[in-house]
Amino acid sequence: MLMLDDLTPDGIRIVVTWSSMVVGASVFIPCLNTYKAKEQVKKIATTKKWQVTTKITIENNRLGIRIWRMV
Repeated sequence: MLMLDDLTPDGIRIVVTWSSMVVGASVFIPCLNTYKAKEQVKKIATTKKWQVTTKITIENNRLGIRIWRMV
């Protein structure tokens, strides 16, 4: 079941434990559609009143985005 805070940039459900993301924490989201992932993260961050920074990156030979919680 898809929850409001789940990501689906490539049509596959990605669950992030948002409650564990303290200020300064980061998480890597592997995906091909990095634009859609960034948009979904931006929407979630807005509802939580968080400021986040995102960067498209390749980690362990996988394309995706890394998200940092700033506030």
